[in-house]
Amino acid sequence: MRPALLLALAAGVAGLGISIYLTVVHFSAAPLVCSASGAVNCEAVITSPYGVIGGTGIPTSAAGIFWFAVAIGLAAGRLLGGDGRLAWIHLGWAAAGLVVGLGLVYIEIDRLGVICAWCTGAHVCVLVTALAVLWARE
Repeated sequence: MRPALLLALAAGVAGLGISIYLTVVHFSAAPLVCSASGAVNCEAVITSPYGVIGGTGIPTSAAGIFWFAVAIGLAAGRLLGGDGRLAWIHLGWAAAGLVVGLGLVYIEIDRLGVICAWCTGAHVCVLVTALAVLWARE
């Protein structure tokens, strides 16, 4: 169980870093380090209407900061000896992240016709977190 939770923790930290980077880019004039043409076009994804939460101006990456921060807290709590309820909460949180991540991938591919490499990195971190949480349940 411990290696799986350490993996979940590492994936959470990596995803948090990506989400912070994308949020900083959103709110600053910093250039986005990613392709801006072809099938991989981070700028097209991030500046699309889907790049913000419900037209609020809050980037979806800010939701990623929140999701990954909670995922890190749950993994750390379990590593420090959290009870069985925490394992179920962790599993539910991971499942919710997977559902949202799949929806975002669908939007990128179907609605926008391009993908964002940074977003894909965050989605992979969600997937790794979910798989690690499942592994930790054994």
